[in-house]
Amino acid sequence: MALNRETTQTIRVPRRGGKIALEEAVGSPLFAAYQLYPPRPAIKGLDGLPFSPQFLADVEGRLDDVGLRLKSMDQCGIQYAILSLTSPGIEGVSDAATAIHFAKETNDDIYHKYVEPHPSRFGFFACVAMHDPKEAAKELERAVTQLGAKGVLVNGFTNLDDRDEQLRYLDAPECELFWAMLHHLKVPLYLHPRLPPTHQQVLYSQYPNLASASYGFGVECAGHALRIMCSGILDKYPVNIILGHCAEALPFLIHRAGQRINIGTPGSNGKHTKPLMHYFRTHFIATLAGVRRHSTLRNTIEELGESRVMFSVDYPYESNEDAVDWFDALEINENSRAAISHQNAVRLFGLDSKCTELRTSKILGHL
Repeated sequence: MALNRETTQTIRVPRRGGKIALEEAVGSPLFAAYQLYPPRPAIKGLDGLPFSPQFLADVEGRLDDVGLRLKSMDQCGIQYAILSLTSPGIEGVSDAATAIHFAKETNDDIYHKYVEPHPSRFGFFACVAMHDPKEAAKELERAVTQLGAKGVLVNGFTNLDDRDEQLRYLDAPECELFWAMLHHLKVPLYLHPRLPPTHQQVLYSQYPNLASASYGFGVECAGHALRIMCSGILDKYPVNIILGHCAEALPFLIHRAGQRINIGTPGSNGKHTKPLMHYFRTHFIATLAGVRRHSTLRNTIEELGESRVMFSVDYPYESNEDAVDWFDALEINENSRAAISHQNAVRLFGLDSKCTELRTSKILGHL
């Protein structure tokens, strides 16, 4: 079943094969998924996350089950998935030495559990410890050159203490070694959301669920992306940055942000040398993770261009089935559908065409 554009009406359409998904989460054997390490309240006033026990149980049941993941991918026509450690990931580990160790061990685990036995179905984004940018650059190089990582995923700011008071965003001067390595390796950064720092959650008081994926995730991640644009780091290291959820609303916001920043007082705009829209259209890529709205997709394509928009799901926090039923029913031309579903990803990541074969007989056998 599928949603018919902007309505809640459902229609039945055939599922198409060959899709590539980029924002697909896995856990780590070293610490609990979607939690800070050491464990501490993620949202001010709450012990944990504002999700129902049923939802969390469902996510936990699917997060690290390879068989269930592959079965769902086959049923939905998802040929290839690039996996990454779920948020807040390594960034939520407050001790630098522990974070460095966890990053290396987690990259090895993802490779050996998913990529090595299923090379035509899975790739992965490396995780790194931005607590020590030099070590992060070394681990990124190792993961890409030795394990075949397709890039790196960073879950927002990095915790440098247990109180959420010392934080590091990627525009910090200390991060330049990381950006230099990213540029040298010619692989993209996936900038993924996480909960806002606890001391910045006053806006969400009395409504703690707003701090999470419903709203706070996107605001935090979009702000991080704007910091990177304003910092000027992309002038020196012109890399590609991927944002999920149709670029965290930036296609709608970027025009006004760029327009109003031009009237800022000297010194308030950062070191960037080009308009924000230039950085957005030149260096940023949007995925459809968590989005099932045709008008949102249209706006994203209009601002970024079709070649910089890619299919994704956000499994297991979102349903593969719901995502592909919506995408496969979209009223768009087939060239556009093919570009978004897999061709843009093949080009960006230099994937072997064997990873994107339709495998029609296998897929249809599950429908």
